[in-house]
Amino acid sequence: MSYLETLINGLLLGGLYGVLGLGLALVFGVMRVINVAHGEFIVGAAFVALSVTSLFPGMPPLIAIVPVAAIAFVMGYVFQTILLNKVVRGGDMLPPMLITFGVSIVVRNLMLARFGSNPTVLRTGPIAQESFSVAGIHIGLLPLVTLAISVLLFSALQYALVRTAFGRMIRATADNPDIVRLMGVNPKRIYAVVMGIAFVMASIAGILLAMRTSFSASSGVDRILIAFEVVVLGGLGSIWGALLAGVMLGVVQLMSFQFDANSGLLYAHLTFLAFLLTRPNGLMGAKS
Repeated sequence: MSYLETLINGLLLGGLYGVLGLGLALVFGVMRVINVAHGEFIVGAAFVALSVTSLFPGMPPLIAIVPVAAIAFVMGYVFQTILLNKVVRGGDMLPPMLITFGVSIVVRNLMLARFGSNPTVLRTGPIAQESFSVAGIHIGLLPLVTLAISVLLFSALQYALVRTAFGRMIRATADNPDIVRLMGVNPKRIYAVVMGIAFVMASIAGILLAMRTSFSASSGVDRILIAFEVVVLGGLGSIWGALLAGVMLGVVQLMSFQFDANSGLLYAHLTFLAFLLTRPNGLMGAKS
């Protein structure tokens, strides 16, 4: 594989990595909550998609995004309303972090009990093998579709936050929930909607990832690690920063295979560490 082809495939993989951290970045940016269970929700969405496609044989996984996303929004709204709204107060990040850590353990064990520990795959059909060539460079159709969906999600979320009245309400709540309460806005309801949207992003990430690789009930740890790196490297709470960080990690990972085929995510992790030491506020954050 040429370096140019590797670079292009790294960009395509990076779009997926960006989506892994998108919901996490949104929740932290609005509520200053670190959702430790984010990886389990990603994997859980993949299992829900597997169940949906099993109930309706022949349904493409991309179509399954619609019902799975709807289920994810309801679950996120209920999760925030019943659990996190009781402990999100005063900017103290420890209580919600402990709650989500406990939830991650419970969800992981529930998935182990229901689906077992063996890796499984989400069958994608012909799209997984289809590709085309541009100037002798082979580009997979599924990675390209994944990148397109990633850019669409980032653009839609950015537009909603900046250009819509509800988005301005979300940003105002993130800045000062006490002030918006005086304007008749219920911050807890805003938080519940934001968590619902974050669950939708996690569900889409889970389906896109399951279409490209196998997964198991214990895969959440790997997913949350990448998601955290994307959020921190991009700049805490930065939407476009998460996409930029995902692209960087994807490119580094695939380029490293050119000289170390067994490296896995090693050099991507080292890149994250290097930036953390030299620019702790991230790519889109203010310089220290």
